[in-house]
Amino acid sequence: MARNDALVRAERYFDDGGFFQDLARRVAMATESQDRSQRPELRRYLEQEMTPTFERLGFTCSVFDNPLGADEPPFLVAHRHEGDGLTTMFGYGHGDVVLGYDDQWTDGLSPWELQQVGDHWYGRGTADNKGQHSINLAALDAVLQERGTLGYNVVYLIETGEEAGSPGLREFCSANRDLLAADVLLASDGPRLTPDNPTLFMGTRGAVNFELSVDLRSGGHHSGNWGGLLANPGVILAHALASIITVTGEILVPELRPPAIPDSVRAAIHHLSVGQGEGMPEIDPNWGEPGLTPSERVFGWNTFEVLAFTTGDPDRPANAVPPRARAHCQIRFVVPSDPEAMLSGLRRHLDEAGFDQVNLTSSHQAMMATRLNPDHPWARWAAGSIERTTSAPTVLPNLGGSLPNDVFSDILGLPTLWVPHSYAGCSQHAPDEHLLDWVARDGLRTMTGLLWDLGELDAIPV
Repeated sequence: MARNDALVRAERYFDDGGFFQDLARRVAMATESQDRSQRPELRRYLEQEMTPTFERLGFTCSVFDNPLGADEPPFLVAHRHEGDGLTTMFGYGHGDVVLGYDDQWTDGLSPWELQQVGDHWYGRGTADNKGQHSINLAALDAVLQERGTLGYNVVYLIETGEEAGSPGLREFCSANRDLLAADVLLASDGPRLTPDNPTLFMGTRGAVNFELSVDLRSGGHHSGNWGGLLANPGVILAHALASIITVTGEILVPELRPPAIPDSVRAAIHHLSVGQGEGMPEIDPNWGEPGLTPSERVFGWNTFEVLAFTTGDPDRPANAVPPRARAHCQIRFVVPSDPEAMLSGLRRHLDEAGFDQVNLTSSHQAMMATRLNPDHPWARWAAGSIERTTSAPTVLPNLGGSLPNDVFSDILGLPTLWVPHSYAGCSQHAPDEHLLDWVARDGLRTMTGLLWDLGELDAIPV
């Protein structure tokens, strides 16, 4: 019984095709949480796929209705209790995926069939998140088969609504703190910073989505007869946006900008290389906050994005002054930025700048920003374990993207450790989503080492 034997066991499971077979079965379930007609598939994934998997590992499982209603995405909670007084690990994954966009995949590929082409494994959910939580469950299995016990307790939560904004997750966790009580979260989502080196991140940027709109009249009017007489909502909205952000991406509204980057965070992220690798776009060097490195802009600063902008009908333009315009916008933000304060400040800015005709509406609950200090004892422990298995990981206080991590860190009070098994060029949320097989294999070894080492802790890191 040895750590290395568990690693070899995990490698053999991967190399002999066991992992591919398990993942193929999960990818075949069209668990599209953004399509309400697929709600039965969400429950089927939990009851027919996840429950048997956990039970085979000695877990007891319960599937819960969403507190927002039985027609909302359900949750699975699985427990393995080995003894009072032992460390308890909290695991997390989401079984839902974004829409398949079936007709947009490369010829010969399907979102609901796992297919290997070279080192790419194609299928919806391979990267986000079925492939990632499948790796972690396989690592638990390898440790159990080799050691017979884990040496700690586990509570695992699988949700099925993350791609729809995690409806009910906050309410479910708030109402079930005792059921979900643990000492540390150890989970996987998101991409590695570079595919050839492991990444450890301990938080995420927050995200708040909202709409800016200008609605001036009930219909369009002939631009020959009325042009020059009627205000154009598209022009008004364009100027409003230009008052928020410069042509080079610098945020102009003070309330949307974070405080200075803390020294400990700057030390961790200042030197990192971002946006490099196959299939990634070339970084625009002069875009964003002046004076920051690219890594500081994405991991240590707030960004304002215009996700979509329409006025009139771009596909069938008419010779008419349009009646309305709208822009879907988003702010990605770091600790300690507060989304309510940012939106209130933006409203005040628009009014003071003379854009009282611009409406601001937000209908989605914001994901809050979270961050764990890189010097936190749990972070140091995880980094040491990863280095023991493969190589020193890239350590990020927070990811550039967003996850419902605040539910785990703020509501459940957990230190949060995330070890991603994907990479930035995986086409996540797009056609041709894929997992790199060698990254998945390395991720399986990394997680097996982590889950082995967790069972050898004499005490919780403090």
